[in-house]
Amino acid sequence: MENLQQFNTEDLRQKIADYRNIISVFSEILQNENQALKAFDTDTVGKLFEKKAHVVGVYRTLVAFFIKNKEALNLLNPEERAEIKSQTALLDNLLKENDQLLKTRMETGQTVMNSIINFAKAANKANATSYGSQGNYSPLDNSKNAIAINRTL
Repeated sequence: MENLQQFNTEDLRQKIADYRNIISVFSEILQNENQALKAFDTDTVGKLFEKKAHVVGVYRTLVAFFIKNKEALNLLNPEERAEIKSQTALLDNLLKENDQLLKTRMETGQTVMNSIINFAKAANKANATSYGSQGNYSPLDNSKNAIAINRTL
């Protein structure tokens, strides 16, 4: 566990500045990703993934530091605290929207894939024949035939 005494005031102010900066960067990434998700722009979402993963790692590290060292935030004046609260509230709203959009897109994608699979099974069942237990070649219940679908995420 880090000891707050080992940090001087300048180091703590720098950590606070880093925290504010990472909240701003994270919010911007989420705004861009949310817009891309609304526009079904999967290329942009994919391009933002690596940057988002890196920012989340830095954000978690800074949040963990301030959870352990809450008294470090005593260096802030009331206006700065209010501004950080405002920034974190915006980030929280963006995270909730992002979560909802991602869930919706994943459920939609799964529904489309299930529809394709069901259509393929129905077409396969109607057109396929197989050998029965007596060696007869006839249309039987082919609902358990294997179907392969190639899909790029």
